[in-house]
Amino acid sequence: MHSLGRIIGIGLVAAAAITTAGCGSDADSTSAPSSSATGGTSTSTGRECIAEDVKVSGGFGEAPEITIPDSCDPPKSLIVKDLVTGSGPGAVAGQPLTMNYELVTWSDKQVLDSSFERGKPFGLTLGAGQVIQGWDDGLTGVQQGSRRLLIVPPNLGYGEGGNGVAPNETLVFVTDAVQVGR
Repeated sequence: MHSLGRIIGIGLVAAAAITTAGCGSDADSTSAPSSSATGGTSTSTGRECIAEDVKVSGGFGEAPEITIPDSCDPPKSLIVKDLVTGSGPGAVAGQPLTMNYELVTWSDKQVLDSSFERGKPFGLTLGAGQVIQGWDDGLTGVQQGSRRLLIVPPNLGYGEGGNGVAPNETLVFVTDAVQVGR
């Protein structure tokens, strides 16, 4: 298992320059249906998944169980959905965050990394380029105590691959905002 510093940290392939309109809001983001799958060797279903297609069990502070469906294709846009709503002001660029997370790769539906398993949350400064673009965009507005689902397409993750992530891999994170700000 890899640590988050290696998985989502610095080393943002060329994808860091690509941005997706509307990313970073608390609302779900989806795009038009696609006829091709992203990552892995799965066959296209002709329909992109939405947040509700990915099943997550467990509450804030507990290691989640993430189930990725076979009935739809990985989304091509960042999907952000609060599973548990926290309180307080939403995170903004430049703020420190302390996050717990679990990462499952779309193509093989396996846990690639988990701070829950290590028992140690991950610290970052939001918007400072310390993590993949999907985290910088997707954690904007997160409130302390929130559990947030992030489905990160390859262009906001590792693109052509790296740090243990396969080329064109879609990443599914469940994140818990342990602390927002100092």
